[in-house]
Amino acid sequence: MAPSGSARAPVAVLLLLLCLAPATTGRRSDVRVVTDENWRELLEGEWMIEFYAPWCPACQNLQPEWESFAEWGEDLEVNVAKVDVTEQPGLSGRFIITALPTIYHCKDGEFRRYQGPRTKKDFINFVSEKEWKNIGPISSWFGPGSVLMGSMSALFQLSMWIRTWHNYFIEDLGLPVWGSYTVFALATLLSGLFLGLCMIFVADCLCPSKRRRPQPYPSKKLRPESSQPLKKVEEEQEADEDDVSEEEAESKEGTNTDFLQNAIRQRSVGPSLATDKS
Repeated sequence: MAPSGSARAPVAVLLLLLCLAPATTGRRSDVRVVTDENWRELLEGEWMIEFYAPWCPACQNLQPEWESFAEWGEDLEVNVAKVDVTEQPGLSGRFIITALPTIYHCKDGEFRRYQGPRTKKDFINFVSEKEWKNIGPISSWFGPGSVLMGSMSALFQLSMWIRTWHNYFIEDLGLPVWGSYTVFALATLLSGLFLGLCMIFVADCLCPSKRRRPQPYPSKKLRPESSQPLKKVEEEQEADEDDVSEEEAESKEGTNTDFLQNAIRQRSVGPSLATDKS
């Protein structure tokens, strides 16, 4: 018995859906995934990058619009990408992601933060009409390729590494929380001592300390600078001696004159006494 006309329509729709389902589910996404290994590709060409987290409700609401916008990427000559901050903590630190979702526009290495509406139409207008020119680029000091942001990326990666090991100590090994903190404290202390020794070794190699030679005994020959005070002292002593010798000479002259005067008096008195006796 052939199926009736009313039953043929649902069957045809079902067959059509079954035929289109594999094509729809197997369709490759046009959104490119950026990681710590390939992030330098952002420095060339034009990009729109979304930073998201799977647990973020706002990020989940944005995903359909972002996927639809990525379909226009080839026509707009723009690369549409995304970064999972839970999987790429280094890029989260490199771009200083403090809110989710965060969208950046990049044109030939100049990064600008997009803060407009989050719809496909707004994204398309932002790129096609070059509205990004109205936004000032990020300073080169805070660019993802700078040394400062590179150190921030390393710091974020280190924090994620510490968190992973902390969970491993607590959940897998069964250590208490204070035991995990003790392990990290000892590791920090030992690493600090090791780095300090390395710095001392490098400093000693680059700037070796000069060995002090034993100071020789002071010789009789003095430097002209050091002999000047001695000369002054000797001159003062000679001046004092000259004054003393002059005083002695004057006193000697005074005594000599007194002696001569007394002798003359005695001679003059002697004959007078002789005449009186006669």
